[in-house]
Amino acid sequence: MSIEGLNIKVLGPGCPQCERLEQEVMAVMAEIGIAGDLEHVRDVAEIGRYGVLGSLSLVINGEVKSVGSVPLKPKIKAWIEEAVNQMKS
Repeated sequence: MSIEGLNIKVLGPGCPQCERLEQEVMAVMAEIGIAGDLEHVRDVAEIGRYGVLGSLSLVINGEVKSVGSVPLKPKIKAWIEEAVNQMKS
C-alpha cells in the first residue's frame, strides 16, 4: 500500500551503520507492505537542520525518532505504523 505523504529519512554520512539503518527501514516497509518516500541524507548541512549534528538518525514525517544507533526492527515498525495511523486520522 502506497501511503501518500509518508516521508522517512536516514540521516548520516554513509557509514556502515547508516547503510544498515536504511536497509532495516526498507525491510520493515516491505514486511508490512507500506510504500513511502525513503531518502538517505548525507549532506552535513541538511543533517544539521534536524539538530542531530551529523549523527546517524532516523526521521519519520519530520520527527526525529532515533539518534546515534540503529533501532531494533520492531521499534522501526511501530514508528512507521504510528506515522501511517496519524496520517489517516
